[in-house]
Amino acid sequence: MGKKIECYLDCVSPYSFYAFTYLQQNADALASLGVEIEYIPVFLGGINVGSGNKPPWTLPAKAAYSAYDGKRAQKYFGHDFEVPAFFPILSLLPQRALTYIKRQHAHKLVPAFLACFDTMWNGHLDISKPENLSKALGKAFSRAEVEEILAAASNPEIKNELTATTERVVKELGAFGCPWFWVTNGEGKSEPFFGSDRFNFMWDFLELPHEDLRLKPEGKAKL
Repeated sequence: MGKKIECYLDCVSPYSFYAFTYLQQNADALASLGVEIEYIPVFLGGINVGSGNKPPWTLPAKAAYSAYDGKRAQKYFGHDFEVPAFFPILSLLPQRALTYIKRQHAHKLVPAFLACFDTMWNGHLDISKPENLSKALGKAFSRAEVEEILAAASNPEIKNELTATTERVVKELGAFGCPWFWVTNGEGKSEPFFGSDRFNFMWDFLELPHEDLRLKPEGKAKL
């Protein structure tokens, strides 16, 4: 049976950005090892409500710690940005747009996710605003396609699809945050993984060759 990583992401989550970056950097290696990656847009606000979770910035101690943890994660994943002044955003519009893109322009879903992440976190543009989301999507689509996508994002069918996906990942897959992963190994067994720092556990579950978190001790002095 084929191995698969279902990756549930929301652009409002910087840790979704880190996980997306890491998976894309390793996409060729994963493909060579027979692992399929599927990116799926969800609404993190809905996941928090449905699971009873609270965003880390709502707890002062977590918010203070996040200032350290965020920079550590950025360094590890090759990013360097400051949290935008408008953060957090209501991410319904970009997530609905990505839901439509996954349905109608699936071959461009990865560039679309990258454009949204990059525009918000590196470009410091609030992509919950249509004019800014238009700029983001313009990196991957023609003007006509951007207009089509923005119009579709207001379609009740697309709105309902994002809602249904978000509810399913909470009720059926146990999600309480983003990035959320549902991973199936070669035996057909599936397990959940959460966060951008659990890939070593994921590789073990998928029985993939990797070096894990190995220290390199200093060599003994030669006589």
